[in-house]
Amino acid sequence: MSKRSLNGTDFTAMVLAGAEQLQQHAEHVNSLNVFPVPDGDTGTNMNLTMSAGVAEIKKGNSASIGVMSGILSKGLLMGARGNSGVILSQLFRGFSRYAAPYEELNTLQFASALQSGVDAAYKAVMKPVEGTILTVAKEAAKHAVYYARRANDVTELMEEVLGKAKEALALTKEMLPVLKQVGVVDSGGQGLVYIYEGFVQYLRSGISYPAAQKKSPGQKPAVYTPGGTAVPAAVMVAPDAPMSAQARLETENIEFLYDMEFFIHRQLGGSAHPAFDEEKFRKALSVNGDSIIVIADDDIIKVHVHSKAPGEVLNLALQHGEITQIRILNMREQHRELLSAGRDAAPEPEWFADIPAEPVREEEPSEPPAHELAPIGFIAVSSGQGITDIFSSLGVDVVLSGGQSMNPSTEDFVNAARAIAAQHIFILPNNSNIVLAAEQARELLEGERLVTVIPSKTIPQGIAAAVAFQEEETAAMNRENMLDAVSRVKSGQVTNAVRDTVIDDIQIKEGHYIGIHNSKIVASEEELLPTCRELLSQMIVGGDEVVMILTGSDSSEADTEALISWLGQEYPDTEVEVHEGGQPIYSYLFSVES
Repeated sequence: MSKRSLNGTDFTAMVLAGAEQLQQHAEHVNSLNVFPVPDGDTGTNMNLTMSAGVAEIKKGNSASIGVMSGILSKGLLMGARGNSGVILSQLFRGFSRYAAPYEELNTLQFASALQSGVDAAYKAVMKPVEGTILTVAKEAAKHAVYYARRANDVTELMEEVLGKAKEALALTKEMLPVLKQVGVVDSGGQGLVYIYEGFVQYLRSGISYPAAQKKSPGQKPAVYTPGGTAVPAAVMVAPDAPMSAQARLETENIEFLYDMEFFIHRQLGGSAHPAFDEEKFRKALSVNGDSIIVIADDDIIKVHVHSKAPGEVLNLALQHGEITQIRILNMREQHRELLSAGRDAAPEPEWFADIPAEPVREEEPSEPPAHELAPIGFIAVSSGQGITDIFSSLGVDVVLSGGQSMNPSTEDFVNAARAIAAQHIFILPNNSNIVLAAEQARELLEGERLVTVIPSKTIPQGIAAAVAFQEEETAAMNRENMLDAVSRVKSGQVTNAVRDTVIDDIQIKEGHYIGIHNSKIVASEEELLPTCRELLSQMIVGGDEVVMILTGSDSSEADTEALISWLGQEYPDTEVEVHEGGQPIYSYLFSVES
């Protein structure tokens, strides 16, 4: 479909199509993560980030691309999770800044907006690394600027952008040694390519989603947006279609009619519950359902599913804990009501049309006078109740549940900071994939809160930083002390490999244990204790004095005692501290300090 320019309606449809394409392939993006650990979550983070943007843009009703790109930017910015999600939000933030004054964008302007997005993303990353999503976005935008000089069709231009993005993605395998070694392309770059594929699909057809009455095999017929309702794919058609979207869908063709959302609390519900196998749980849900999203985070599991048998879903969930915050909607009933009302969806709030390109902060409750505020407040990210308790005992005001398998969003940090009555707030992200989201929150809070991010990349680094804080010192001195403490910590992690691979000449087998020293896999064995011993042997060198062990949710007392005994024999002068961490995924977390 030829288009000389893009307005807000077209842009919205492109975004919805891009989000759907990414959602369908999120698991493939996850599988491209280089390390064979069970928490590869690039696809999940990008999907959740994009879903937050979609949730906002679906509320808008403006034909101005400046307005609609600004609304999208707001949602992406606040919902950004993980490094890939933050970079994605910055790409569209830069795009929206360029597009802000325009009702429509022609090819030259669209290309310039893409380049503006790349500039914003590179600026947001302290040390940009080529061979990543940044490279894919940069090469695609550079080609767009060149090609737009001789093209006046936006569809043609976007096809060229997609083609160049795919070329750049293929080259990432050669640009980063670790990608070449494992034989995969960059996961974040692949996620961006999927989004661009959705853009092209809409521009070619004018239809955001497949409008067929029957699903094709393997087709996922809905986009799930956190906090919203999953929308059947068949109802998503071009906004200017002469027939209403809902009228194109037969009510009885909504096969999985019950839209269900609830939480499972693992520690509630009486007797002990079996180990939670997420893949097995998903397969059981898929027997009578689709549009399945399962987010397992420590002791709480969030579930969304469309099902023909809600009773069976609840019985399945009850095996794993107590169910709370249950929401069940009959989508056929909703569809009949919309048809009888003669409209496609609930009325849109008109005031969204006036939202400017930059994020709008909601009015906050009044705070105590400055002289009543505490001088310092702390936010830390934790994974496991035991680790949460440690941070709380060290004076951390707000502990966000997160870490490897579920990264907090930018908005989570913003809300946490606003909940603390303190003049200066320190954030301990405690994960390399969370630092950018924390920094983005700091930027959003400028002028409202004084925020410092201590770039702790592991739980042990975060604990060391919190211990180093001294109330009598100035904020500047505490920052230096905490950064110094972080730099002196060596971190170790032990988990199970999720696939066979070879990294740095280490043969790794699926299901075997792997030991990670800082960010490098240094050990892999079939048994847990040999892996722990090999990892610790590489972490402990002359002069090291203190070893901290954080036990995971699946570690045993017998293994821990055996590990302590071995340390006593091999390193008799080393002080060993053991704490119950309760973290999922990682059997043990270690720290070594001199």
